[in-house]
Amino acid sequence: MDGCIFCKIIKGEIPSKKVYEDSNVYAFSDIHPQAKHHILFVPKQHISGLTELNDKETLNNIFFAIKKVTKELGIDGTGYRVCANNGPDAGQTVFHVHFHVLGGQRLSDKMV
Repeated sequence: MDGCIFCKIIKGEIPSKKVYEDSNVYAFSDIHPQAKHHILFVPKQHISGLTELNDKETLNNIFFAIKKVTKELGIDGTGYRVCANNGPDAGQTVFHVHFHVLGGQRLSDKMV
């Protein structure tokens, strides 16, 4: 989608600190991290939000990538948080579905 910052990151038009990439998913470090590890996982296909996510395969691909990266980072055993904001009232500011993964430290009981 034209103008989507995440689509531009995926295409390499905007630099990012890539953490993971396969044919379906791109993951990169958040530029304003809220934890030691704060990674965004995005499908390479532009999907504006969770409401538009209509196939199980995309979701499976994202969660497979999350599982792989959290294991590589060594936070799979200690714990991590996965969250997604959907829509402006939830705080979604980039309208390309994405999942935040936070870990590497004890997180507060408050939701992100």
